[in-house]
Amino acid sequence: MTEMVYGSMPVRQGEPVLPKWWRTIDKWSMSCILGLFGVGLLLGFAASPPLAEKNGFLPFHYVQRQAFFGGISLMVMLITSMMGPVMVRRLAVLGFIVSFIALLGLPIFGTDFGKGAVRWYSLGFASVQPSEFLKPAFVIVAAWLLASAQEINGPPGRLWSFALAIVIVTILALQPDFGQASLVLFGWGVMYFVAGAPMLLLVGMAGMVVLAGTFAYNNSEHFARRIDGFLSPDVDPTTQLGYATNAIQEGGFFGVGVGEGAVKWSLPDAHTDFIIAVAAEEYGLILVLCIIALYSVIVLRSFFRLMKERDPFIRLAGTGLAAMFGVQAMINMGVAVRLLPAKGMTLPFVSYGGSSLIAGGIAVGMLLAFTRTRPQGEIGDILRGRYK
Repeated sequence: MTEMVYGSMPVRQGEPVLPKWWRTIDKWSMSCILGLFGVGLLLGFAASPPLAEKNGFLPFHYVQRQAFFGGISLMVMLITSMMGPVMVRRLAVLGFIVSFIALLGLPIFGTDFGKGAVRWYSLGFASVQPSEFLKPAFVIVAAWLLASAQEINGPPGRLWSFALAIVIVTILALQPDFGQASLVLFGWGVMYFVAGAPMLLLVGMAGMVVLAGTFAYNNSEHFARRIDGFLSPDVDPTTQLGYATNAIQEGGFFGVGVGEGAVKWSLPDAHTDFIIAVAAEEYGLILVLCIIALYSVIVLRSFFRLMKERDPFIRLAGTGLAAMFGVQAMINMGVAVRLLPAKGMTLPFVSYGGSSLIAGGIAVGMLLAFTRTRPQGEIGDILRGRYK
């Protein structure tokens, strides 16, 4: 009866995993992800030599590390994208438990690497940031709870997911890591909205965010300093925002030339948080627009494919992952052009960072798994009159 109403896709019995994966995957999104990784390596050649020289390494030491972690990230992404939604959910729940425990242990065993926020575990040869891995896992868990709440006699998933989000946001804010905290809250809010949250409740939540921001401004020197720097009409040219702003202005439309940029020698985070400033200075607005286009294609294509999905869990989880992916990129670039306060957030697949790259590979792999074409997965068949 379901097939008579909704229509179905032909299922090829005994089809091998790889051909089936290739037939159902969103090839445009995957190509854009590979493009972003290539751009990251290209910018790594420009941004990392000053840091390598400062730390006594070979000029392209950090490029090699980015290629290594990027290779792991792409492999994880491909493996995850081949999984079914149930397997993705099971692994996400396990990953959430491990990441959450690691997050709780940061005040005791973590380090701040001199940046004023305890966000990492130092392993000697590398560092791990638990919040990067917690984000995609939380989205899956919250989507599962929200979807379960829509079932008859289902659990109070909305309340549980909200409580879980508040606990995570509080822990991140205490590090302090207001950027990741706001990203987690935003991802949950998008999923809650898609799940049918009343507008009055969302307005109330927005008011709570304003109150929380006011409280943080009055009680956190770290938070207040960043807000004051953002609101100040004058930009100190010796700060990271000052260097980034000047670099973007110098780049113009076509840039100053490959290897000719100066901002990478002044910015301590030129290879991570402010990588877009290096792109704008050396390659100009043209490359920046290309980067924006790549992110836009991934997010928009994911949304369009998820609109046709009938499974509430897949629709909610995919929407949360796509929204969080796009907003993280927007925040990173918005900080560089002084549209947003400094957040300390990487540009997915472009910035240097092992945790960011691998966690990004997991998140995008989950997104590709959820946006794969499935039998009876297109509710649009009803509207187009495809009855079989």
